[in-house]
Amino acid sequence: MQKMFLLIAALLVLQCASAQTVTGIWKTVDDASGEAKSQVELYEFSGKMYGKVLKTLRPNAAQICTSCPDERKNQPIVGMIILIDLVLKEGMWQSGNILDPEKGKWYGCKVWLKDGDPNTLVVRGSLGPFYRTQYWSRVR
Repeated sequence: MQKMFLLIAALLVLQCASAQTVTGIWKTVDDASGEAKSQVELYEFSGKMYGKVLKTLRPNAAQICTSCPDERKNQPIVGMIILIDLVLKEGMWQSGNILDPEKGKWYGCKVWLKDGDPNTLVVRGSLGPFYRTQYWSRVR
């Protein structure tokens, strides 16, 4: 009985710990329409955060990035790494970049969990003094 209690306690601790990190799968939403756009997996590699598109959720959305710069041009959006080189500073992942595949532009980026809600990710893209903030939902 004691082993069962310890197992349940350990599982609860692991679940709470994983809910407090930005790593995982997130549903992105279109700013204008509020429509779900894609699922992006955020993962840490060599001390930096990256994000890869796992799937698109809009049936009529482009599947190839015709507007993308660099080696991403004319490549499938699914599987594309669109969030790169974020580093953890002052409690948030920042100083990296995010790609908007629809516009084919890179923006400065920082991400953090919304205060009091570990299932909402605040994603802020910036270009100079201008910025846009999105709220992504954790996929369970």
